[in-house]
Amino acid sequence: MDKQPTTDLTGTSAAEKVAALAKGMRSCMLTTAPTVFPPNVCPMALQSAEADGSLWFISSSESDKNRDIASDPRAVVTFQNDDKSQYLSIAGRATIHTDRPTIEKYWTSFANAWFEGKNDPRVTIISVRPTAGHYWDTQHGKTLSMVKMTFAALTGAKVDDGGIEGALKL
Repeated sequence: MDKQPTTDLTGTSAAEKVAALAKGMRSCMLTTAPTVFPPNVCPMALQSAEADGSLWFISSSESDKNRDIASDPRAVVTFQNDDKSQYLSIAGRATIHTDRPTIEKYWTSFANAWFEGKNDPRVTIISVRPTAGHYWDTQHGKTLSMVKMTFAALTGAKVDDGGIEGALKL
């Protein structure tokens, strides 16, 4: 089977790709405790994806993920956007922030479902600074890709589905 085109990205280009894809995929799975099997995996809502590729989340100081990060900062974040056939897997170092300016910056009223407001002493912000990863992207969107694949299936013709993937090194 033919492999789709590959474009590996490094440095600023990789960070920009992480930010661009993550911004379109607001929810993800955060994996902590990488040396334990099975690792701790939980859904998270992305608060922000910065230009340097850093990912930001609201979390409770009492959560398993915060305890995991305190003892081992390695984390993996995976995103999936089926509507656009885009996928992103990031490995990086997580940091827990408890300072007021960072909480103010990333707080959203949505988090009131879990906290007694932004002044709740359990509120923390987790940042994940990517070091490496992999992305899968469909350049022309899911609909056009599906049309091209259907055409190929019906005619036997080889077509480019517009997909691209690559390694990310930040």
